[in-house]
Amino acid sequence: MEATTSVIIHSRTIPFGFTLTSSPKISFRHFNKRLQLQNQLPNHCFHSRLSPNLIKTQSSLIFSPKRSRTHFLSPVKCSLSDSASPDSSQKTLLEPFKNLSVDKIKTAVLKLTPFDIIKWSSILSIAIAATKWTVNLVLNPFFWMYFSWTWLFWPWYVAIALGVYGLYCFRKQSLGEASIFEQLAIVTSLFTWLTLVPPAVFNGYLEGWPFVFFFVYHYFFFFNVSVRKRLYGDYYAREHDPRWDINTPTWCRILFTIGVMAGHWLVAFEGPELHRIPGGLNNVGMWILIVLTLLMQYNSTLYLAKYSEKVVVPTAVVQFGPYRWVRHPIYASTMLLFVTYCIALRAPLSLLFLVAVCLVYYEQKAKLEEALMVETFGERYLEYASKVRHKFIPFVY
Repeated sequence: MEATTSVIIHSRTIPFGFTLTSSPKISFRHFNKRLQLQNQLPNHCFHSRLSPNLIKTQSSLIFSPKRSRTHFLSPVKCSLSDSASPDSSQKTLLEPFKNLSVDKIKTAVLKLTPFDIIKWSSILSIAIAATKWTVNLVLNPFFWMYFSWTWLFWPWYVAIALGVYGLYCFRKQSLGEASIFEQLAIVTSLFTWLTLVPPAVFNGYLEGWPFVFFFVYHYFFFFNVSVRKRLYGDYYAREHDPRWDINTPTWCRILFTIGVMAGHWLVAFEGPELHRIPGGLNNVGMWILIVLTLLMQYNSTLYLAKYSEKVVVPTAVVQFGPYRWVRHPIYASTMLLFVTYCIALRAPLSLLFLVAVCLVYYEQKAKLEEALMVETFGERYLEYASKVRHKFIPFVY
């Protein structure tokens, strides 16, 4: 085995390393320059001073290592030379033009076919036209005016995206695959297009009551969920007798949805501009009406849930709370909510339209429910119906 000695010398300018072996060669490696020094040296020794006659005087002296060993730190390539080599980045940039000549250019041009000429001419023309159009557009002040003006429509982008996502979630809900978040997206997208989008279209801006009712609608329709949380500790519906999943025909539900949506757009069209609706103490009565609507919905849902199995299947004829005045207070509170919205935005004709739509739809649904209640409870429900004669509106209907 041959003896090997490794030395690492650190310098502020050029750190390098060299290796002494039993062979007569010393290796100094640094970058791409090499220095070779050959001499007969005694084995296993190193002199800090080398006599001049041991060095071959050349323009560049090269040291080549003998790689017969493995180092924890591999030797660093060292290079010393009289002439400075060009930078590697410059080599990379100039490499394509190194062998470029006039003859090669002529040869390449002669090889071009008419198809190649048409193709590259088209590409060059398109690039020049696109560059010219871009520069003119950027330097045109009217472009920046239009660009800033279009940003006024950013709520439309949000509303359309939310509506599309709501339809996607509604499809999943119809298949029974929607999560809690997706159900929330359905409700939020619906209320956005009921309370925010119509006033924004007809006024060009939003302020005041549309924002209020956007949150009131959420709070109102989440009472069923809050009742489940209060009774069972979570928000999920329980399995129950499917007889009590009472629904009108699909065409009837579609017409009701269209009618409610159209009614809210009529409210925004009929009502005055939002900034002309008075505020302050003039709206105290509106806030009282909102609170009354919310309390009516909450109490109706809570009383019905207390006397129902799994919130849906009734176990008794409820005659307490709002059920003392009307037989269907949940539907009545929904109509009252729409009425409150119409009053807040000063739209009396739209109020009548929405009430008519709700009465037609809820009348059909109430008939189906009452028939099932008579079938289940018999005389007890008939007695209750004879005492509470009005379905939706106390002392009226």
